[in-house]
Amino acid sequence: MNVPDELRYTEDHEWVRVEDDRIRLGLTDYAQDALGDVVYVEVPEVGSSVEVGATVSEVESTKSVSDIYAPVTGTVVEVNAELAEAPDRLNADPYGEGWICLIEMDDAGQLGQLLDGDAYRALIAG
Repeated sequence: MNVPDELRYTEDHEWVRVEDDRIRLGLTDYAQDALGDVVYVEVPEVGSSVEVGATVSEVESTKSVSDIYAPVTGTVVEVNAELAEAPDRLNADPYGEGWICLIEMDDAGQLGQLLDGDAYRALIAG
């Protein structure tokens, strides 16, 4: 499984890329592999407020439907509208074109609760 060291991770298999006072959110390679072929992604609305741990998105695959949880509290400032037409980007490029949304953080201190690459690798190794 691909686990880039420059990203942070949640125990629910979301990845976070810090971009100044914002975070870009997506599903890890491990999660997309476990889901199978992604057929639908519900992205949040731009301008919506999200709370850490609350559902921010939903991903439907040929195997199941999974909630995506907000790793930080903040406001959604951008979504990947391309996923409406090409939800399979989550499978093909989970850390690139498969991102879900961009959240402006209320409290960057919440990033300290996220896993680094080594801790995430340990988590998925079981």
